[in-house]
Formats: sequence, structure tokens, C-alpha cells
Amino acid sequence: MKLLPYLEADRLEAGCDEVGRGCLCGPVVAAAVILPNDFAHALINDSKKLSKSNRESLVDEIKEKAIAWAVAESSVQEIDEINILNASFLAMTRSIQALTVRPDHLLIDGNRFKSDLEIPFDCIIKGDAKYASIAAASILAKVHRDNLMTTYAKEFPGYGWEKNVGYPTKQHRTGIQNLGPTPLHRRSFKLLPDQLEIGFK
Repeated sequence: MKLLPYLEADRLEAGCDEVGRGCLCGPVVAAAVILPNDFAHALINDSKKLSKSNRESLVDEIKEKAIAWAVAESSVQEIDEINILNASFLAMTRSIQALTVRPDHLLIDGNRFKSDLEIPFDCIIKGDAKYASIAAASILAKVHRDNLMTTYAKEFPGYGWEKNVGYPTKQHRTGIQNLGPTPLHRRSFKLLPDQLEIGFK
């Protein structure tokens, strides 16, 4: 299915999405993208529906063709302090603030959003499978975060982050059980079914 190029044609719309909310470790990453109305690419879709190679091949094209794009993070410490939902909103807000062109309107993936940006927005459930700008943002955020977690995997081997990028797979949880949590693990998350089995250093 071809994604929609915009919600309304006569304004600058920025699509925004985040990645990593369900992970046990690492930052939550968001991206914002303003695409020209005539942007079209057969592969553009929700990043979760694309292969790793397709996502990576689209990154340069999105960055080259976009009117503006930005990627931002909210740290593990912020996630633990303000909770994952608010940290997601914060990362999205930062990505929008980092755009070199101020959008007239925001298309936010999901069912809620809050910020002090004073830019009107629409929340669109499964928006990354409906609008090209949100899909593009999901791709930039996903590739950025996956690369980050692959780098962290070299620093903290044994958790399988190069494959699971921080999601709660069996390998990841076995690593936590055997090695304990790292400084990149989210203390506010239930890392193992029995939280008593681990202790933060």
C-alpha cells in the first residue's frame, strides 16, 4: 500500500516517531522528518515491516530528499526519572526542536503526545504505516538506535544487543541473569520475571 504524502497539502508537516520504548536498556530515540509533497518511494513503510538492509538503504535517500530531518534521544537516566512515556515525548520534542525548518503542523505516531512546542499536531495510531513522513521518521530513528545498540554490544558483550538491540529476548534476559544489569539498563523496568534475582551495581 502506498503511504499518504500528507494530511493537508498546503502546510509544512513534520512526521515524528520514536523507537525503543519496549527495550530493557538504552535510550529511547525519536526522529522528525519534513518531506516534500511529491516525495515517493516504493519501499517507504513502517520501519518494523522493512528488512534491515532496506531500512539502511532508505536512510541516505530520506536525508537527501527531506526538507528537514533530525534525530534525538532521551537517556536511560531520564527514562528512569520521568518514566518511559514522558521520555518518549521528550525525545520527540527534541527531534522537532532540532529541525532546521519549523513545521506548521506535526503528525505524531501513536495515540497521545504532549510538549510545550506550541505547534499544532495530530496523533495518528499506526501512523508509520499510513503517512510517508512518519514512516521516514521511524526509519531514521530505528537505524540510529540499532547502530547505537550494536556499538554498545561491543562494550557490554553477553546480552546479544547486536541482535536484539535491547528488547527482552531470551538471550538478553539470560545475560542479565548471568552477568547482572549494566549501567545502560533501565532501573525502572522489570528486567527479569523475578526482580529479586538481580541487583544493580
